Amino acid sequence: MTMKNTAQRTSMGKTRLTLGRWLGAAFALYALAVLIYLPHASSVVAMAAGPDGGDATRGGEVFNKRCTGCHSLDGEKEGPRLRGVFGRKSATVPTFKYSDALKKANITWDADSLNKWLTDPEKFVPDNDMDFRLVKDDERADVIAYLRKLSSK
Repeated sequence: MTMKNTAQRTSMGKTRLTLGRWLGAAFALYALAVLIYLPHASSVVAMAAGPDGGDATRGGEVFNKRCTGCHSLDGEKEGPRLRGVFGRKSATVPTFKYSDALKKANITWDADSLNKWLTDPEKFVPDNDMDFRLVKDDERADVIAYLRKLSSK
């Protein structure tokens, strides 16, 4: 008797599961589990992301790679310290020398203003001293989520 990928009847008339039927049942169970879990997976991802869609964990990585040449979180470098920047008025770190343009801008740093700033600082506040941009939308959203998290806002 040869094995086939179909159910075979035993001498008692019962159906015996063959390898093909067993694999088919296992796959069906797996597919069902994916369909049940999938809606929950997206809500877990949404909880990890900030309210504006950024991911603070990835934002910390981007910040460390792209921003720390000029900025730190707790001290001045070429740029001002950035811990607590979310919700802070522009040009208000007393130990940093800001451009006159940024002093006059009177911006409160929030998701929208930080996005505009990181997209094109010169367009957002002409004659400022920052010439760096974060071109990728997802990197900006992630860094903004990171800065928001550090500011607890």
